[in-house]
Amino acid sequence: MRKLSKCLVMMAVSALLLVMMAASAFAEGNGTGVVDFETGTVTAKGFGVAPPNAINAGQARILARRAAVVDGYRQLVEAIKGVNVTGDTTVEMSYVTSDVVKTHIDAMVQGAQVVSEQRDPDGVYEVTMKVSLYGVSNSVASAVMPKPEVQEAFPQPVADVAPSTPTQSSVSVSVSVNQQIPATTSSVPATQPAAPKGSSAAAAPAGKAIGGYTGLIIDCRGLGLKAVMSPVIKNADGQSIYGYKNLDYNRVVSEGMAGYTSDISRAARAGANPLVVKAVSLDGHNGNPVLSVADANRVLIENGATGFLDNMNVVFVR
Repeated sequence: MRKLSKCLVMMAVSALLLVMMAASAFAEGNGTGVVDFETGTVTAKGFGVAPPNAINAGQARILARRAAVVDGYRQLVEAIKGVNVTGDTTVEMSYVTSDVVKTHIDAMVQGAQVVSEQRDPDGVYEVTMKVSLYGVSNSVASAVMPKPEVQEAFPQPVADVAPSTPTQSSVSVSVSVNQQIPATTSSVPATQPAAPKGSSAAAAPAGKAIGGYTGLIIDCRGLGLKAVMSPVIKNADGQSIYGYKNLDYNRVVSEGMAGYTSDISRAARAGANPLVVKAVSLDGHNGNPVLSVADANRVLIENGATGFLDNMNVVFVR
């Protein structure tokens, strides 16, 4: 009897090792993880099989599911480690150097949501698991986004460069939302309202803002923009006009700094009347859109009137 029990244990261990080896080999390739900045989620698939000594079909199913969930955890961690925080940094860099980040991410993954599961006729169990990129807690952002010591004000527009007008923009896109843009700024009132309450932006200079913009869309198509958690918008002189240090930290973690889409008609985050500008290049290993100085000035002036940057109503089209 002892020999039989020992044999069964060895068979179970061997089966588990085979599952782990298969999962490790799978992870060395592209893995099963998908990072989707458009939906703000990280998903991964896990696979498992029951050990050959399962007592009955019910136990086999339970053990196969358990193995699949464990594999799903591992695949999620690998996918999360590949998330770009900036153009040249990934979550993995913090994961391997910070015990706090590692503990947070491991705990978050243990609480991942199982969004679907199935068992094929061969007995292989498959689960799809999901975690959020953003959220006050149990999110990737809450683990890795640094908190600035102080919230910095948005910069002033470059004084010697006139702001662009939307009709002079090089953007050639069809926006499905209602974008009512005056042809010129000649009808702008002589005075503009003060900067929005709670904004770190300077008030729009008198007579300079068109006003009424609900958000910002930056067209980066054809440039190879990389989706990152902490993008910076710069002007062509290299000056940052939008970054996490300009924003409320809690909102950055819970909402993300910008939305990403390949379809400008899905840029609802920018609201019903977005300001649309075209990126002239990319910076920071393709993670940061760069605007002409004139377009950047327009963005800063309009933000001073309506505060859409403070509200992070920003969408990148790529």
